[in-house]
Amino acid sequence: MSERGPIDCWLTDMDGVLVHEGHPVPGAGEFLRRLTESGRRFLVLTNNSIYTPRDLSARLRAVGLEVPATSIWTSALATAQFLSDQRPEGSAYVIGEAGLTTALHAADYVLTDIDPDYVVLGETRTYSFSQVTRAIRLIENGARFIATNPDPIGPSQEGSLPACGAVAAMISKATGVSPYFVGKPNPLMMRSALNAVDGHSETTAMIGDRMDTDVVSGVEAGLHTILVLTGVTRKEEIDRFPFRPARVVDSIADLIDEVSPSPR
Repeated sequence: MSERGPIDCWLTDMDGVLVHEGHPVPGAGEFLRRLTESGRRFLVLTNNSIYTPRDLSARLRAVGLEVPATSIWTSALATAQFLSDQRPEGSAYVIGEAGLTTALHAADYVLTDIDPDYVVLGETRTYSFSQVTRAIRLIENGARFIATNPDPIGPSQEGSLPACGAVAAMISKATGVSPYFVGKPNPLMMRSALNAVDGHSETTAMIGDRMDTDVVSGVEAGLHTILVLTGVTRKEEIDRFPFRPARVVDSIADLIDEVSPSPR
């Protein structure tokens, strides 16, 4: 690896890095406190488009982790920013929940099922067959197909649930049209986060628990990538991938002492 300067900005995944199965990962609270006290810029990233940043901030606070809403970047926010850049003040038919609809409204998008510019598919706990059917017909009539993330399943207390990627596959099979996925592993998610926090790839680290989303998108965005072993990817699986993280650590606790004060 080429030599890099000191890390000035931190991006971190949420599930598997800061929380695991609804509980904070040991050391996560101290790591976040150190970031806040040091004045370093940081964002917590998630492919989950269900919740708004305020919702997620409250949910993290409930398990003892303090992250302000302004320090949370979701695939819904990245999607809204992407659409606003591509077609300002456009229109979209949306399958999703408040995290996605709120972000699109904030981007001055009109949400409609009447000749929309885009069909935008996000996460929801209650995918409706009638909504999916409507999306298929709109795409057949020329609407562009966007999805917040490619994750095929999501967790629940009862077991796995079909997620955005699985429903996108069904719509693609019916229409012959593939969606453009905005969230990880698309490096667009990382670049939009960098822009949001005014960071630079040469001095930014990405912490994640998945080789196939967090690490690959960080590598493609030119970030310093750190894999933690508290989530999905196991140590013995790393060599299966054709790319590597810059570092592998047991958990977020191993990074606490590396957060240095921001220069004044």
